[in-house]
Amino acid sequence: MAHEFSFYNTLDRRVEEFTPREEGKVSMYTCGPTVYHYAHIGNIRTYIMQDVLIKALAYAGYDVKRVMNITDVGHLSSDADTGEDKMLAGAKREHKTVMEIAKYYTDAFFADFDAVGNKRPDVIEPATNCIPEFINMVDTLLKKGYAYVAGGNVYFDTSKLKDYYVFSSEVEKEALQVGVRDDVQEDANKKNKTDFVLWFTKSKFEDQALKWDSPWGVGYPGWHIECSCISMKHLGEYIDIHCGGVDNIFPHHTNEIAQSESYLGHEWCKYWFHSNHLNDKSGKMSKSKGAILTVSLLKEKGYDPLVYRFFCLQSHYRKPLEFSYEALDQAVAAYNKLVKRVSELKEDGAVDEKVKREFEEKFADAVCGDLNTSMATTVLYDALKADTNDATKLALVESFDKVLSLDLIGHAKALSQGADVDPELEKFILDAIERRAQAKKNKDFATADAIRAELLEKGVEIKDTREGVKWQLI
Repeated sequence: MAHEFSFYNTLDRRVEEFTPREEGKVSMYTCGPTVYHYAHIGNIRTYIMQDVLIKALAYAGYDVKRVMNITDVGHLSSDADTGEDKMLAGAKREHKTVMEIAKYYTDAFFADFDAVGNKRPDVIEPATNCIPEFINMVDTLLKKGYAYVAGGNVYFDTSKLKDYYVFSSEVEKEALQVGVRDDVQEDANKKNKTDFVLWFTKSKFEDQALKWDSPWGVGYPGWHIECSCISMKHLGEYIDIHCGGVDNIFPHHTNEIAQSESYLGHEWCKYWFHSNHLNDKSGKMSKSKGAILTVSLLKEKGYDPLVYRFFCLQSHYRKPLEFSYEALDQAVAAYNKLVKRVSELKEDGAVDEKVKREFEEKFADAVCGDLNTSMATTVLYDALKADTNDATKLALVESFDKVLSLDLIGHAKALSQGADVDPELEKFILDAIERRAQAKKNKDFATADAIRAELLEKGVEIKDTREGVKWQLI
């Protein structure tokens, strides 16, 4: 029997108990990245909190299957069917083909996604793999009277719905008004302001790089339809949980529900999970601001990506979180203290199963109660201070890390190995680090790389950090 699980369902606007359609199993869909540029750390925060959700569900006893799309076509610079295709804009910016851009930024996304301890989805599907599915859904919506052709494009007719604004009428209407600005050219082909494109033809862009034959002319899919089709392709006609950032609520997720339920003829997804923005002092993080702060850039500056995950876990997923290097430095100090405390634990003795169960129940209550990650880390600290033996504490750290994914034991072992290393090996390591520093100073990067490789052959990994070069045995 799975542990009782609850979280904030955006569709009902309240925290409610989660009940999947099939007992013990969860089908989940996640809106993936549009791979025209790097994912900034605000994007990655959203995926960290979704990762915690998945792992908390698994901790509670559920078997989770998760599907994620990769948007490599059809996403315009405005979410409301206006502006230039983001992928085409990226290709022009970097003088590459659209598919070269897609491959490069997909790889970059998953490098950062993996670095913060996330588990990859069971299915990852690029939109360009599913053109037949998109065409089939558009054709069905036309036949059922939910869509129309105008100006060569196919539009969804929102006037056919009893309630288009399914998440919150006032919030969505306000978002729509903000979206229709004087500098955005309205689409004269639309019957209603809220209608959205299911399929574009060359009447939209003559120079579109990716295009396919369809019953309505050569063209490409609208952004919103891909998530509906990819979800149904891999999860069937029903899904339990749909995830995204709060900026996806309108119009993207609103449009997904409109087209999916019109196509299927029944409710599609009961639970919707949204994470709030990461802000800096100037406001919400955005790719349009210029320089993009990524996890890889944090790593280059000497920050362990798992420290960024730890930083995110200190705040609730539904609250905006403000990023600053000062706050991240505080997280570094707290994380290092935590690792040091774990490194001091001895592996001797037997695990006290009764104490272990008690703390695991407290931890489950925290993560299964609307993902209270701050309370979950408090339970971890309490376990480390508890009046029980080290074997039990290590077992609890290992148990909690199934959700927190902070690699505390791995980092603790590395710290301990560094303390117990053979003096002769330590002298060799320090000498090599000094030789490498001199090579870098002389801009002899080939020698610097060769020294790094030499250390790796001896089982030593080095990292450049804000505090200097750190090393560990691997």
